[in-house]
Amino acid sequence: MMLPSGWKKVKLGDCFDVQLGKMLNKNAREQEPQYPYLANVNVRWGSLNTEQLPTMYFSEREKEKFALKINDILMCEGGEIGRCTVLKEPLDNVFYQKACHRLRAKNNLCIPGYLYFYINNYVTSREIVGLVGESSIAHLPAEKVVQIQLNLPPLEEQKKIAATLSVWDSAIEKMEKLINAKENSYACFLASSIKTNAHVELGIFLTEVSERNKDEKIQQVLSVSNSRGFILPEEQFDRKVASENLSNYKIVRLGQYAYNPSRINVGSIARLNDWNEAVISPMYTVFEIVNQEELDSDFLLHWLNSSEAKQRIKNSAQGSVRETVGFGDLCKIKIPKFDLKKQQKIVSVLNTMNQEISLLKQQLENYKKQKQGLMQKLLTGQWRVK
Repeated sequence: MMLPSGWKKVKLGDCFDVQLGKMLNKNAREQEPQYPYLANVNVRWGSLNTEQLPTMYFSEREKEKFALKINDILMCEGGEIGRCTVLKEPLDNVFYQKACHRLRAKNNLCIPGYLYFYINNYVTSREIVGLVGESSIAHLPAEKVVQIQLNLPPLEEQKKIAATLSVWDSAIEKMEKLINAKENSYACFLASSIKTNAHVELGIFLTEVSERNKDEKIQQVLSVSNSRGFILPEEQFDRKVASENLSNYKIVRLGQYAYNPSRINVGSIARLNDWNEAVISPMYTVFEIVNQEELDSDFLLHWLNSSEAKQRIKNSAQGSVRETVGFGDLCKIKIPKFDLKKQQKIVSVLNTMNQEISLLKQQLENYKKQKQGLMQKLLTGQWRVK
């Protein structure tokens, strides 16, 4: 693609010095004095989490080498590779670990704010995959960072592009804070509404369903996530699952639940709401409510999302190597006992709160998509800012 007049292509290394942080080792953990440091988990898009930072030893020479200044960019070398932020405030006696690259401007070719959005677009558009490869262990060495090709407009246009995209970042940040506040309100109302001394074992309401898929015509192959309920395989794990022989997979029907008794997401539970039926790995337990005159299905779903339920499931876990909470153990967990009318009153409020949160999340995704489209146009010169 032809660049506009006045734009040029340069390598990132032509504009910025790139330096990896200090490696954490036994000596650094034990020697004094200890100083706080930033790892990739502390780096967010556009911000830093500096609460309760870990510490290690830095010599005087290392303190000078790994010091951070305003307008430095910290970029994740591992984890979500490329995730980065521009330092906007001084961080005295705070350094950084090997999991992060520090990018520091060495001339006036590119301003840090423009490079931040360029990398943001480079990651979210998945161009970065061409740099590290789909199958490689996710890390981005400095020798590859410096090779990233940049489309650079004149400095004044870089500033205008960065300022325009910052408006979208601000809107996204405000929406995320609003969603977080709404989710906290939901959690508080849920906790207060289910508070009671009367509890009853969950097992009197539930029964296991073991129906198997025989005709292999059902193609919605599902997994269960702690935070997102049912998800399709291409969103989480290997796509080859959809082409496997599905005859041994369990059927999940509309309104039924699937439960993960072991492995990474032990205790994950979801209800099928989006399809009439689907199939799921035999590792999951499928169950349904048999006593709906006493237990509202929405009430159960909300309660399973409560901190009380999660703690009760966690306390029931067994096994030192691989935690397990079998369906029998799940049935022994006690659920708050309310008459059906009170359950439905609680559900009415919680459903309304959930619908509002879902709409806000949808709006947030729209903001992110619009920002992504705008970045693509502005950072390639297809659209110009004046």
